[in-house]
Amino acid sequence: MRSVHFISGLPRSGSTLLAALLRQNPRFHAHMSSPLAGMVDVLLGEMSSRNELSMFVSDEQRRRVLKGLFTGYYGEAFAAEVVFDTSRTWCAKQPVLSGIFPESKTIACVRHVSWIVDSVERAIQKNALRPSFMFNFQTAGTVYNRTEGMANGDGILGFSYNALKQAFYGEHARQLMVLQYETLVSDPARAMAAVYDFIGEPPFRHDFDDVQFDADEFDARTGMPGLHKVGRRVAAPERATVLPPDIFRRFENEAFWLNERANVRGVRVV
Repeated sequence: MRSVHFISGLPRSGSTLLAALLRQNPRFHAHMSSPLAGMVDVLLGEMSSRNELSMFVSDEQRRRVLKGLFTGYYGEAFAAEVVFDTSRTWCAKQPVLSGIFPESKTIACVRHVSWIVDSVERAIQKNALRPSFMFNFQTAGTVYNRTEGMANGDGILGFSYNALKQAFYGEHARQLMVLQYETLVSDPARAMAAVYDFIGEPPFRHDFDDVQFDADEFDARTGMPGLHKVGRRVAAPERATVLPPDIFRRFENEAFWLNERANVRGVRVV
């Protein structure tokens, strides 16, 4: 049975870059977000008490059904020995994942929140003639509306941020590693060495000067060409923010993972 691990965390925080690097290892499969997290939610709902026939479904059967979903999705077409599935939802599903894949690990990609908001707004402005799926293809609004939408509990940022906190402080935190975008782009060798150590795989020499990843068709369909574009060479970007100062300051102190005293579960932060 192949090993299964998960990539999760905050948006615009390096998950695509991490997947692109992992794919350099011929033993690994990694990609951008898959539909599996949504499929797990649907199956859990159908096996719940809202279905009158759920009385015939035991917890062991639920585990087998969900594990079979992964086995079927990553079938013979995927020859990799180690699979990394990506979704921002996985941080909210640590108890489920622990029951299905007790040996699995989750790598949560994070970044200073102000720069996440900046990255999204930068992508919006770059594709100003193409409304984005991130905001239901709405054409009205300002950076303030968009920021509020992202930051609320159901937004792409707010949900993933709350899910990360749940995983970080939850009882399955031993299966979680927090990988900072800032580390990944400034010291990729150290970042990748930490990932390999965390998942218990032998080291691999990655090429940080020739990174390849293609999601152009997906990005074009969502109205945000270049959203998942990865630079050929891993490097830390240097730029000024496109955000108004008050929005940038709003999120300055939200990097809870940097508070060592609050890391009561001893989560590895790289």
